[in-house]
Amino acid sequence: MRVDPFYTNNLAGSLDQVQSNVQQLTAELSSGVSINSLSDNPVGSGENVLLLNQIQEDDSFTTSASSVTGQLQVADSTLGSVVSELTSVISLATSANNGTMNSSDVKSISSQISGILDEVTSLANTSYQGQYIFAGGQTSTAPFSTSTATSPAITTYNGDQDVNYLESPNGQKIQLNVPGSQIFQGSGTNSVFGALNNLVADYASGSVNTGQAVNDTTALSTALNYVSQQRVTIDNSITQVTAASSAVTNVQSQLTTAQTNLMQADVAKVSTQLSLSETQQTALEDVIAQLNSSSNDLFSKLPA
Repeated sequence: MRVDPFYTNNLAGSLDQVQSNVQQLTAELSSGVSINSLSDNPVGSGENVLLLNQIQEDDSFTTSASSVTGQLQVADSTLGSVVSELTSVISLATSANNGTMNSSDVKSISSQISGILDEVTSLANTSYQGQYIFAGGQTSTAPFSTSTATSPAITTYNGDQDVNYLESPNGQKIQLNVPGSQIFQGSGTNSVFGALNNLVADYASGSVNTGQAVNDTTALSTALNYVSQQRVTIDNSITQVTAASSAVTNVQSQLTTAQTNLMQADVAKVSTQLSLSETQQTALEDVIAQLNSSSNDLFSKLPA
């Protein structure tokens, strides 16, 4: 009779493997997670890392998008208020230009426009979460200040021309700001502050140079239209951020589902596998126990 000298070792190896399976399946059943370590499923572990990284990138974008949406909405609302203020100035200036007002009324118009100028300056210096939104990249400094040392007064821009962008996970770049100089100073007759300061000076003495005042009123109308154009840029950015956020949220939901399906244990399947492995473990333990007993020693069965 030929005896396999590795028989007992093979049984012990099989028992170790089955015990390892039992431990892994028990851990899966207990945690509800199919992959508890890299060795459980190297490929699945790698896929899980990739999915988690993508989900984290989407989370980061969603958080950023929420913050910049708030900033863009404040910018849009602010420019809406500026448009209303400038419209009021044009109405006041038109009344002053018709030649029917006395000197006191004209001076009153100058005073009212001066008050609106202060309000527009305040709006142009609007901040969001501690940062000035029309200062370009110089967000810690109020972008506009006015010097009354001359007549007309001069409003100066203290920011820069930096434009910020938000990049979505698919590579889309969305403009997040318009520098204040572009909105409120423009070029030539597009200058909001230039026109406002001129109109304040036009009516300050109570005597109206109609030709000059009409030109300055027309300049303010042009500047008003220019502000409205810049507001369209902000509105478009809000639309783009909203659409990108919605798309990323949908992708994130899909990734989360995929990651859950990858990692979540199939309880019914694992329970069945665990039951079979425990049965195998018990059988192997019984066989090894019998082989180790003196009455069932394989070598005792050999012929003398």
